[in-house]
Amino acid sequence: MLVFSEQNLVLFSTPKTGSTAMEVALKPWADIAFYKHRKHTPVNRYQRKIAPFLREAYDLTPEPMAVIRAPLEHLRSWYRYRAATLDVDFDGFLDAVMLDSPPTWARVGTQLNFLTDKQGRLGITHLFAYEAQPVLRDWLSARMEREIVFKPQNVSPNAPTSIRSETLAAFNAHYAKEIALHAHVTGAGGHLITQL
Repeated sequence: MLVFSEQNLVLFSTPKTGSTAMEVALKPWADIAFYKHRKHTPVNRYQRKIAPFLREAYDLTPEPMAVIRAPLEHLRSWYRYRAATLDVDFDGFLDAVMLDSPPTWARVGTQLNFLTDKQGRLGITHLFAYEAQPVLRDWLSARMEREIVFKPQNVSPNAPTSIRSETLAAFNAHYAKEIALHAHVTGAGGHLITQL
């Protein structure tokens, strides 16, 4: 997570959406940077802990921005990242992820929970589709008043991620709200603007 006072912006680092590449590119202009265990701070924790601190200590109420990836591709990225240490195929990984109490290796969370508060409300003003990289870069370049270029970071190794039709059906049902949110962002041209 990066906070930019001059641009009145806070960048949420949604896991597996190119957040490391974004942080490397944008870090020179950040006033505050959260790393390690706080790098992937979700909206709910930000609203409870960090937003009040920024407001009280620095008189900052920055606009939140984040990236959301197509949910199935998001989980494919998680699987490729962990595949070397797993004894399951992608179907088995998805089955485990969708359990009420997933095993440790399948606890990857959801983008929907990351981006929403306890009431399920979106806590991001500027939400970008991962697949609309030019839109994201152009907007950031305009906001930062300099050209922003992302260089690949932490690219996961290749691993087969084919999926059975019954697993896909279960996934589509389980992730329906997240799929709908991603479709909403995509339908908005890759940049959804909300009023918080």
